[in-house]
Amino acid sequence: MLLAAVAPIARVLAQPRAVGEQSALRVGGPHAERIGALWNLMLWVGLAATVLTFALLAWALFRRRRPDELPPEADRPADPRGERANDESGGRGRAGRGRPASERQGARWMVAGGIVFPTVVLLVVLVATLQTLGAVAAPANALAARDGAIDAAPRADELAIEVVGRQYWWEVRYLDAQPARIFTTANELRIPVGRRVLLRLRSGDVIHSFWVPGLQGKMDLIPGRVNVLPLQADRPGVWRGQCAEFCGVQHGKMALTVVAEPPARFVAWQAAQRAEPALPRDSLALADRQAFLASGCTLCHTVRGTDARGAMGPDLTHVGSRLTLAAGTLPNSPGNLHGWIADPQAHKPGSLMPAVPMTAPELHAIARYLTTLR
Repeated sequence: MLLAAVAPIARVLAQPRAVGEQSALRVGGPHAERIGALWNLMLWVGLAATVLTFALLAWALFRRRRPDELPPEADRPADPRGERANDESGGRGRAGRGRPASERQGARWMVAGGIVFPTVVLLVVLVATLQTLGAVAAPANALAARDGAIDAAPRADELAIEVVGRQYWWEVRYLDAQPARIFTTANELRIPVGRRVLLRLRSGDVIHSFWVPGLQGKMDLIPGRVNVLPLQADRPGVWRGQCAEFCGVQHGKMALTVVAEPPARFVAWQAAQRAEPALPRDSLALADRQAFLASGCTLCHTVRGTDARGAMGPDLTHVGSRLTLAAGTLPNSPGNLHGWIADPQAHKPGSLMPAVPMTAPELHAIARYLTTLR
């Protein structure tokens, strides 16, 4: 019985990461650096307070007291009449002047250690937290304050990307002042190194939360609302992100990938993404394309330049160039692509992608065609 309960958890934990690592300690951008500095401050302040507290506790428990430090009633039995009638303490409990020196000293320690010290520590952490939040959120707040800026086309000097959270994947639209230059991808963000990107976060169904801990803090995607989040990477690399708000049974497998690359490579990638897939040049590739267009895949997915115009699932126009499949669940390889198409529920139970009935030759043809969409 125990093994049967543990087996599903073990299978999930044993699955390799599709790409990169997800860690707030692997900092790659200015916003993550500010958050990391706040974390270091809280870590060291908390550690110092903990060490000091235990040191004082040990001192209070194990120090040897001199005879003159003992209160006058320490070696006497308790007064059955109660504390108010304890004449040896001069009315202890009602006035501080008659208390023993040890009690007056203890009261001062309680005030200093229980009120003054925590207030100073928490005030320092509060000020640092507010400063960090202001620095991280200031660009987003400035954009949101502009009338109509969120839904308007981006300015010439802005790189704006619309990210829509869906169960359980990410729709990514690269916006532009010229509608013909807008293109859509899924589950992967490519950004140029050293340039601030403004993410316009929306939800297509329930509440999600966008979180790439190596580059930025969290931001919720709320139905009917647009939130803006600045994102920037200062060096090339690949960062894993995650939906950080429980959004359904496959919330844990709603990941995304952020790829930061030099500006020239990013511009070349943009140009390739705007283009339609190349037409097949041989009979086998043409047959593979026809197999895909004749399948049920076209009811949910889009491939620009073809009759596949479904809108329920991710855009597959350049799926072969992406690093992962199924929103970061699997590395993008031919074997994983075959398995994902054949039985999505085996990899992502509860996802909205059904297993479409098809023969083995049809499966191989569709998988081959999708790998060419680069």
